[in-house]
Amino acid sequence: MPRLARFTAALVCAVAAWAAADAERYLRNVRELASPQMKGRGAGTPELDQAARHIAGQFQAAGLKPLSGSSYFQPFTLTVGATLGSNNSLETRTGGRRASLRPGQDFLPLSFSGRGSVSGAVVFAGYGITAPEYHYDDYAGLEVQDKIVVALWHEPQEADEKSPLLGKTMTRHAEFFSKAINARHRGAVALLLVRDRAAHPDEEDRLLRFGSTKGPEDAGLPVVQVKAEIVDQWLAGAGQSLSALQSAIDQELKPRGIALPDSLRLSLSVEVERKLATANNVIGFLPGATEEHIVIGAHYDHLGLGEDNSLAPASAGQIHPGADDNASGAAGLIELGWLFASRAQALRRGIVFVAFAGEELGLLGSSHYVNRPVRPLDKTAAMINMDMIGRVRNSKLFIGGVGTGSTLKGVVEQALGQYPFQADFSPGGYDASDHTSFTARQVPVLFFFSGLHGDYHKPTDTWDKIDAPGTARVLNLIFDIADRLGQAAERPVFARVTEMRPPGAATGSTGGGYGAYFGSIPDFGHSENGVKFADVRDGSPAAKAGLKAGDIMIEFDGRPIKNLYDFTYALRGKSPGQQVEVRVLRENKPLSARVTLEQRR
Repeated sequence: MPRLARFTAALVCAVAAWAAADAERYLRNVRELASPQMKGRGAGTPELDQAARHIAGQFQAAGLKPLSGSSYFQPFTLTVGATLGSNNSLETRTGGRRASLRPGQDFLPLSFSGRGSVSGAVVFAGYGITAPEYHYDDYAGLEVQDKIVVALWHEPQEADEKSPLLGKTMTRHAEFFSKAINARHRGAVALLLVRDRAAHPDEEDRLLRFGSTKGPEDAGLPVVQVKAEIVDQWLAGAGQSLSALQSAIDQELKPRGIALPDSLRLSLSVEVERKLATANNVIGFLPGATEEHIVIGAHYDHLGLGEDNSLAPASAGQIHPGADDNASGAAGLIELGWLFASRAQALRRGIVFVAFAGEELGLLGSSHYVNRPVRPLDKTAAMINMDMIGRVRNSKLFIGGVGTGSTLKGVVEQALGQYPFQADFSPGGYDASDHTSFTARQVPVLFFFSGLHGDYHKPTDTWDKIDAPGTARVLNLIFDIADRLGQAAERPVFARVTEMRPPGAATGSTGGGYGAYFGSIPDFGHSENGVKFADVRDGSPAAKAGLKAGDIMIEFDGRPIKNLYDFTYALRGKSPGQQVEVRVLRENKPLSARVTLEQRR
């Protein structure tokens, strides 16, 4: 090595060694992002915008440059909820008598209800469940095509701890959106949900607050909750009662669906408006000597006031501060910006710092970034993601993605020799965080995570539980690794990892928590009809059938697929070894594939 090159290399190493994370500055940023004033940084809230401005201000103070003119913001649109329109009505006609129910008092649409007006005869379909794994089907022998279906909340034998179906632990069949998809697949024109009061005699017959239930943006048919006393009036015309039918189902575990008299007709109109908001990825940049760069990222959004995604349902409405998830990573991103800015003149590859929004809604910010990168993805040597790095216990640190790049594991192991961590490696680059979006675009990734804890997605995830000195050591390690990747003569070559089948993804991309395995990774930024594959896992059933990244699934085993919820529901009803016909659009042309599902393990 020439003398000048040796001197430069030594100088770079010396400068890197001097850089150290400032634990106090780091904790100040965690406290700011997780403060009560930020109200949990929920999607589409003014407080998320306030957090974005704070991060942009820190980027500017550290000396990072904006990449979009003079702005640090990369805006994108997301759906953050729904509002009720003015045209919501439910009218009954019994013989020649008409009656109008009162919206908000007698009935109320769910936030994921489809829009429109329908009318028709009424069918009671028990709990509205089809569960082949339990040999149970509320629709057995019941004709509901073009009918309005009434179904109970929850599922049979809920109060029976010895029940072969469930006992007191709800299965996925109890989910309202599952009941809605099932009704739509059966040809129903609307679904009316009613409280299962026989199992909950002490509960008031009240309607759920609009927006308090989870589901797709549009279920594809009107979905409305109706008070039990009103449904009882309808059933009386058939000589039945809600409590008697429910009790019979629960006792015998047999469906008790009935068609109500033809003299009863319902006319239903639902108007639900999707609530859109603009969120911002916050991006800062330090140029290097080459056109290549490293992306370092962390999401800064959280759950706001909890609501749908809180793991403390009784605390919905309280601030979920999200100190570890993920103020810890966002503050770490700011701190790394300060560290790299202190040696900006020595960078071989540039550094792009991205604070992602929309992660909690499904990696929306990172999906937007990889679809509209501010620097070319083919010049992205690697992506480093930090999600929940603030509570290292027993020196254990989880590092994912080490198999996605040819040099990654070696670089990480070399750097680890100087730090007191017990690293738990995983080779793959697909997890429930933002680096997944980059893996799908064949960018080598590393993922840093200090582990789950009892405060995850709860109001108790507060700043005072963050181990700032410990996290500073994590940031020093990440700085060291990023610096080595940035200065290396050769960039890592992307490698596809043949992973063990995942034990279940919250996204439903691979089929839920158990059962049949398909093997696709969804593109969360795709909002049109169907499910777009960001990638297909090597060796998976989908890959063996010839399906590819970029395909848009529109049909699964004869069922139309409108969204990820449809796909998840359809796959959950299948068993390993079954063959299913899948229809996709590839470059806007239809294509069919026969997929043999495999066992998840």
